[in-house]
Amino acid sequence: MAVDTAPTEPAPTPTPAPDVRPAVTVARVATRTDSPMPDAAASGRLEVGALSAYYGTFRAIREVSLDIPPHAVTAIIGPSGCGKSTFLRTLNRMHELVPGARVEGKIRLDEVDIYDAAIDPVRLRRVVGMVFQRANPFPTMSIYDNVVAGLRLTGRHPRAELDGVVERSLQRAALWNEVKDKLQDSGVSLSGGQQQRLCIARALAVGPEVLLMDEPASALDPIATLRIEELIAELKASYTIVIVTHNMQQAARVSDQTAFFTMGDDRAGYLVEFGDTPRIFTNPRERLTEDYVSGRFG
Repeated sequence: MAVDTAPTEPAPTPTPAPDVRPAVTVARVATRTDSPMPDAAASGRLEVGALSAYYGTFRAIREVSLDIPPHAVTAIIGPSGCGKSTFLRTLNRMHELVPGARVEGKIRLDEVDIYDAAIDPVRLRRVVGMVFQRANPFPTMSIYDNVVAGLRLTGRHPRAELDGVVERSLQRAALWNEVKDKLQDSGVSLSGGQQQRLCIARALAVGPEVLLMDEPASALDPIATLRIEELIAELKASYTIVIVTHNMQQAARVSDQTAFFTMGDDRAGYLVEFGDTPRIFTNPRERLTEDYVSGRFG
């Protein structure tokens, strides 16, 4: 029997995936085909206009307006109870998970209203990730499974793809060299600082554009705190970062812009001043800001 010996073109060599954050389209946070979300890579710019947030009839923050630039660190500072964490949670719609909570005003991510009815808040939270005050790795999961937990919610992924995501995410969270030989160990077997970096890796694994951090180092020792601050400085080249902190020195060290909140007689938090961090800490325009950063507040 004759055999066809005609030469065939060799199969193309697959191009290896670059070791960078995957491109994210804002369109992925929508559910409907008529979504207003543009089919273009997001930059991570947040624009907040006349935002008020409520818990039932109580107004927690009132009429906050500011623009959060992409690929920079914005610190939110202010006294306890002034709505800093509430404001942070409005940026990825976690605020609305509280029964009776609602917002008024606008928040736009790359020109798109994130409170539009077409937007899926679950998908939005993959684009605008959150790191909490206390590290919260899933206790029944390994280090590996913690990193890819969010990604697995989006569907089935080949093991090789997940392996790559785990390595890249842990590298970006400055944890890979410490855990690469024990990926099947429990996530809660790590130290407190390592657990927080694991949670950061978990947030990075789904390819966000924005990272929200609610006092991410407040429960850590000074050495672990310094490592988190160094990590924030490294990540801002690729992500928009918004951090709530009570630590004035930390805000001055890590942030490019600072927003100072306080509260009025009605206990509603409001924005007093927003600007470049060096100016806020050395030459604020408002007396309330000056009193707070100098320790004379209250």
